[in-house]
Amino acid sequence: MDRNTIFGGNPLAVLLRLALISILVGVVMKALGIDLSNFFQRINEILRNIYDLGFEAFDWLFEYMLLGALVVVPIWLIARVVGAARSKAE
Repeated sequence: MDRNTIFGGNPLAVLLRLALISILVGVVMKALGIDLSNFFQRINEILRNIYDLGFEAFDWLFEYMLLGALVVVPIWLIARVVGAARSKAE
């Protein structure tokens, strides 16, 4: 295998690009208050917040589904019973 194939281009250019991108990402992370001493703590907090948001969305969705089911299910049940009665009458 060729070095250019492994690195995706000239190895020195790739390392330079990776260094520049790493500096840029480091600046953004530092602006967000993430540094080397609390990196894993912050990642854990971010994942926990995303997890909590997801289940809050499901809680919201479940609440509206139950509220709608109070109306929809009885109407559906009545329609099924009436439909079954009509089928037998014919």
